[in-house]
Amino acid sequence: MKVLVDENIPRITVQELRRLGHEVLDLRGTPDEGLPDDRLWARAQLERRLLIATDIGFRHHRHETHAGILIVRLRLPNQQKIHVRVMRAMLQTNELEWPGRLVIVRDTVQAVHA
Repeated sequence: MKVLVDENIPRITVQELRRLGHEVLDLRGTPDEGLPDDRLWARAQLERRLLIATDIGFRHHRHETHAGILIVRLRLPNQQKIHVRVMRAMLQTNELEWPGRLVIVRDTVQAVHA
């Protein structure tokens, strides 16, 4: 699956997703690092990528056509907690289920909007 991660998603998560066979685009260290949210969204849309981010603002795109949105919202986030929640959501959702789906993961719950 094609994935675009924002800068707050740990590198260990990027590596694990790649190990699982996903084509992950991580803009850190590229000229596009630090893209504003609207341009990040446009890039995900253009390339038909699942967007994994920590910015709750992306939920406003849930009624648009998209390849999927995974938002991580934790009270006291750290790399390990973010990694665990992203991987759990990715492993619980079949690749074919992602298009048009918004998943918001929190510390103890996961909300799915299709």
